[in-house]
Order: sequence, then C-alpha cells, then structure tokens
Amino acid sequence: MSGSKLEGPSAPVVRRDPYEVLAVTRDSSDQEIKTAYRKLALKYHPDKNANNPEASELFKEVAYSYSILSDPEKRRQYDMAGFEALEAEGMDMEIDLSNLGTVNTMFAALFSKLGVPIKTTISANVLEEALNGTVTVRPLPIGTSVSGKVEKQNAHFFGVTISDEQAEAGIVVRVTSAAQSKFKLLYFEHDVSGGYGLALQEDSEKAGKVTSAGMYFLHFQVYRMDSTVNALAMAKDPEAAFFKRLEGLQPCEVSQLNAGTHIFAVYGDNFFKPASYTIEALCAKTYEDTTHNLQDIEAQILRKRNELRQFETEYRKALARFQEVTNRYSQEKQSVSLSVT
Repeated sequence: MSGSKLEGPSAPVVRRDPYEVLAVTRDSSDQEIKTAYRKLALKYHPDKNANNPEASELFKEVAYSYSILSDPEKRRQYDMAGFEALEAEGMDMEIDLSNLGTVNTMFAALFSKLGVPIKTTISANVLEEALNGTVTVRPLPIGTSVSGKVEKQNAHFFGVTISDEQAEAGIVVRVTSAAQSKFKLLYFEHDVSGGYGLALQEDSEKAGKVTSAGMYFLHFQVYRMDSTVNALAMAKDPEAAFFKRLEGLQPCEVSQLNAGTHIFAVYGDNFFKPASYTIEALCAKTYEDTTHNLQDIEAQILRKRNELRQFETEYRKALARFQEVTNRYSQEKQSVSLSVT
C-alpha cells in the first residue's frame, strides 16, 4: 500500500506502510506484531541512540505504526482503505504531547477546553517499559479503591487478582477524578516475553462533576460511547449530525477475564499538571440488578441506532424529493409568468 503525505508548513513527509515499518505481513498475528514492535523499539530507543537523530525519528515511526496495527479497529480501517480511512474516521487526529512545545501544548489545551475532540497517544516509553516488565505493579484487591496523582505521560500500574467465582460473576474496573483530570484507563495482557502488552484503553470523559472511565468484563458484549464520532459528524454536517448521535457506540474488544492477576494502569493525560484519580475494582455479583439494567439499556440503544439508520435513509429520500418538487414549483411558476406577460 502506498504511503500517505503529512501536510505541514515544511515539505510533506511520506508515511510508510505500518506493516513495512514493523517488517510484518498483513496476516501476522497480534503477538507477532507485538514482538516486532518490541524489537524495533529497543533498537531505536532515543536513550540508546542519544547521538543519532535519525534513530529518534525511526522510533516515532515504529510507535505510530504500532498504534495502528495494535488497535483492531484501526487495523481493519487501514487494511480496507489505507491512511485515508483513518483520516476520514478521525482516527488520525492523535497527537504526541512529548513532541509538542509549550506554545503548541497551550493551544491544544485551549482547543480541548472549547470542546474540540483531541486524542493523545500513549507515551512510547510507558509502552516499552510495560513490554520489558520493568514497571512497578501495585495490588488492587477486589472491593477496594486507591487514590493518587500521576504525572502527565506517565502511568501507575495495578494488579487485580480475581478468583474463579469472581471471574464467573464479572469484573468492573473504574477510575474517577473529582478534579476532572484527563486520564486514560489501560488494560495490559501478559506478553510471552514476560512483560505486558497494551490490549485496551479508555479515555476519560466528563460525567457530571467528575471525569471517569471504566472497563466492564461481564460475559456479554459491552459497548462504549466514542463522543468524537458525533463531534466530527457535527463539524462535517451539522444538520445531519442527529443521525450520527449513536454511531459512537463501539463494542469493547474483551468481554470477560479468566481467574488470575490482571494488569491495569492509569495514564496521566493532562496537558500540564498531574492527574488526580481514584481507581477501584468491583465484582459484578454485588451489582446484579445494575448489570441486567446495563444489558437492557444497551439493547435499547442498539435498536434505536438501527431505527435512526433506517430513518436517515427515508429522510434523505424525502428531502431529495422535496427539493425536486420545490425546484419544479419554481420552474413552473417562472414558466407561467412568462406565458401571461
């Protein structure tokens, strides 16, 4: 697949095929992609190539390629239509805060406060340390909570150990911030190398007077709402954004956990200051009524989304017919006026 050009004030930069960058094939497994990324990240890491600026650029390219191929939805979009698909879906709007100067960071923070959806990447250093298994993992027993502050572009790791009974009942991991900090909730899977590979991530969103993010492992398909989808639809076509209101409902990739210890992390995503947070792990058995309500509500939303899709088709046809009739009316009116004068 051909590369894509990055627009900017300087000469365009051609982005290489992520598969080519990581030296993997299109049918490579997730594990093969993780292994290739880890090998190249270690090779080009800036700490090991302090006097080689080219290595730093290659490291960024490797991290960017991995951010696409490690995400099932991004990989699917890229396989279908390349970088253009990512850009069309707003999936190429992520910024790396570590590469921004103070002024650009201030602008990004300002736009974010104004409601512009700005996605940020996870620091390559955090991902590499996790893959190397060099992170400190604090225990987070089921039914307890831990509060803390994490520096921007850093992460606090937690190990949640669950029994067979708890795994069967379902697990919820939730993070809130009374200070309305921006953060990411991350879930890592054990890697064959002995470290941890990123499997899931949830960005915090405002929920009343707090910001929050949660992961639900309840043995049935759980969905999350990506608010950026509707924001992008609003920017492209404000009048029709109503029909896209529920298109941000995306299925979560992992619906259940097995017994054992699972690794979660809170990643600081503020633009300048540390992120304050409280993380808790809960067994769903204590909240069976809430679990059933969640399942019912999500089913209702999915039905409504399908209804809106059908209604949009009907609306578009009716609107086109209305415009056709209106044009016909104007033409006939003009014709009659000319005939009687």
